[in-house]
Amino acid sequence: MSGAGGFDFPRPFTQPLVVEVSHIDGLNHANNAVYVQWCEAIAWAHSEALGLSISDYRQLDRAMAIHKAEYDYLKPALLAEHLTLATWLTSSDGKLNMTRQFQLIRGQETLMRGQWRLVCIEMSSGRARRMPPAFLQAYEPALVEVTREEG
Repeated sequence: MSGAGGFDFPRPFTQPLVVEVSHIDGLNHANNAVYVQWCEAIAWAHSEALGLSISDYRQLDRAMAIHKAEYDYLKPALLAEHLTLATWLTSSDGKLNMTRQFQLIRGQETLMRGQWRLVCIEMSSGRARRMPPAFLQAYEPALVEVTREEG
């Protein structure tokens, strides 16, 4: 099920992409590892747009680190195609955990869906720690309600 613009959820944070020669693998489509790199890039861009950069993470000695990542590669992306990658924050327990979801589309067609389960860590030790107030203030207003049924 897709909403406006073919997106699964409302209020997507999006980035346009064009598949370049460097993205193409031996199967003549964008390599799956490139999709992962695109997800990392849009996640940082979204975080920065919400007011938290890597320098803020360092200053606070906290970070949202990937605990589990899942990607469903549904259709290939081909050379020179124009795509849109979207991301959303879809859940937070307000303490340690958050979920970020991704959707890569070509027109109205979904090529990939992904999900990260994130945990807040203390950067200096790598140990799980409560999210600081700055994280909650930036991230929680951006949460979207997940109503799409997995299929």
